[in-house]
Amino acid sequence: MAGGIRDTDDLADNHEINVTPFIDVMLVLLIIFMVAAPLATVDVNVDLPVSNATQAERPEQPVYVTVRPDLTLALGNDDIAPGGLAAALEAATGGDREQRIFLRADAAVAYGDLMGVMNGLRDAGYLKIALVGLDAVQAAPEAAAPVPAGGGAP
Repeated sequence: MAGGIRDTDDLADNHEINVTPFIDVMLVLLIIFMVAAPLATVDVNVDLPVSNATQAERPEQPVYVTVRPDLTLALGNDDIAPGGLAAALEAATGGDREQRIFLRADAAVAYGDLMGVMNGLRDAGYLKIALVGLDAVQAAPEAAAPVPAGGGAP
């Protein structure tokens, strides 16, 4: 052939995939998701309404279980021996496990300890438990008698 043109190339065929464009595309997608992800999680500010539910009626002889700051229990005004919660409730309710138990605890009692007492009530078969609190009007220091706050957990 004229001019010295050869039919064979000096370079061999390369059968490997060039991953550089793939890496570039992946990095661009990563940056897009890193920028877009925080925009997708939006915190919604909600002003919750104040409860306007009427107070539950108090029975003539409510059964109060009290948890003191030192974690001793009392049924009404009588102390309960450790481990004697079920027997004391059986005597106070006459075996009526459908009767609502009003549970009140000192503010210093830890949540876990209060849940332990509630589990003891449930294990004894009393599932209608009402938590007792003070109304905002009665929250003054001179308020002595707690008022049942709502229905509780059946």
